[in-house]
Amino acid sequence: MRLNAHLSFSGECEAAFRFYEQCLGGKIAFHLTYGQSPMASGVPQQWHGKILHMRLDVGNDIITGADSWPADPTPAKGFTMAAHFNDEAQVERVFNALAEGGKVILPLQKSFWTSHFGMLTDKFGVPWMINYSATV
Repeated sequence: MRLNAHLSFSGECEAAFRFYEQCLGGKIAFHLTYGQSPMASGVPQQWHGKILHMRLDVGNDIITGADSWPADPTPAKGFTMAAHFNDEAQVERVFNALAEGGKVILPLQKSFWTSHFGMLTDKFGVPWMINYSATV
């Protein structure tokens, strides 16, 4: 079995995934708009360019996402994306990149379990915990 995070957006999925592609050093492996899908005739025309499914490969991990169905654009709640790195410079680079345009909740700092830990909400409203771990 493999588990991955699936993020829901209210129309900004493609912009968010392009941002994550740059910040995390990943590669968008797949994207499908509502207009490209067999569902196109049942979706409002202005939603045809929105994302039905997108996949970002980051190392051996993946993040998937979509723009929520237009009739129910309820944002996801009760989650935080957690990213763990074994390179301190990479922790700082990714934290600063994700924080750009967002809100830092807890600046990168030393904690009792690691030399680098921080929390933020990115400019798309997605919460993140960034952690250094020598054992990743």
